[in-house]
Amino acid sequence: MTAASQVVVLGSTGSIGRQTLEVIERYGGRYQVLALAARDEVELLAEQVERFKPRYVAVGDDQAYIPLKRLVGSGVRVAAGIEGLCEMAALPEAEISLVALSGAVGIRPTIAAVEAGKRVALANKETLVAAGDLVMNKVKAGGVQLLPVDSEHSAVFQCLAGEERNLEKIWLTASGGPFRDYTRQQLEGVTVDMALRHPNWAMGPKITIDSATLMNKGLEVIEAYHLFQVDYSKIEVLIQRESIIHSMVELKDGAFLAHLGVPDMRIPIQYALTYPERMESLAPSLDFSSLPGIHFDRPDLERFPSLGLAYQAGRAGGTMPAVLNAANEVAVQAFLEQKIAFTRIPFLVEAVMLKHDRQEQPDLLTIMEADSWARRMCAELI
Repeated sequence: MTAASQVVVLGSTGSIGRQTLEVIERYGGRYQVLALAARDEVELLAEQVERFKPRYVAVGDDQAYIPLKRLVGSGVRVAAGIEGLCEMAALPEAEISLVALSGAVGIRPTIAAVEAGKRVALANKETLVAAGDLVMNKVKAGGVQLLPVDSEHSAVFQCLAGEERNLEKIWLTASGGPFRDYTRQQLEGVTVDMALRHPNWAMGPKITIDSATLMNKGLEVIEAYHLFQVDYSKIEVLIQRESIIHSMVELKDGAFLAHLGVPDMRIPIQYALTYPERMESLAPSLDFSSLPGIHFDRPDLERFPSLGLAYQAGRAGGTMPAVLNAANEVAVQAFLEQKIAFTRIPFLVEAVMLKHDRQEQPDLLTIMEADSWARRMCAELI
């Protein structure tokens, strides 16, 4: 009997992290939690430590270190800060590091895992958006497996298997969010509670707002550019409101390969852990007879300009994608705190982008400096 694979879950208290632990628990003899990490959700993190018995745990917020240490006792090594997150990602015993941290804080731990030669299951969009060239160069140099956890990129990855040389286009599908049929005037009245009610997926607040503005899909476009090494002209976005087709690839002979399934993140999470094998899932099976239909629409860039901004930032390259991402994080948080209107999010992002002096071929320090600058600038504008 083979030993259980040792898994590190960074962002274990978030939506993806909690569902990852469900999958691991389902296959308890195959996977074992080696380490858990989160930002500052001390009580939930302590509960997860009690349940899954990891040897290591970390919090990104230094101030959460003492409270967590008191709750978990002396049987678990506790670390803190970005250094603690990087240490967890690169633990010598780890075989798989799943990065589900929210925001640009995921960049350095992902790089640490790649440099340590771990299989990386990536559920942090911001890493490839802000530092895609840097990360993918390290992935190639180290011969590391980096598997996407996003449902769309997991779908493309699976559809492309053995067909890379025949690829014509990638079609990323989007639900369109809760406001896909709203007029501009209606969008002006969107509240936080309205924006957090996604029609198909259960996700954390930041990604749910990004889905409502279509920025989430824009970030995924930049991710796809880095993951699959294709030009932006070959990456299209299509509204698929039922969230049944998770993405498609178009091949040069006119064939389309689509990945279908229920909207349940446990499917791509499990695939990233079990690849290249497939195992029975916790998710329900798709019942085609119950579907009223499958609908397609083009995204409206006038009502949802965030998607267009992401294409602009991706094509500009350099530090611009990091600036796009950082400004969006600040703007989304301001909306969640009811400081700005929903429709101000893309305008703030664009304003910060217009003020940015783009740097080409940035190293990690330059990327993080651009990230910090964009956050300060967006906060000043707010």
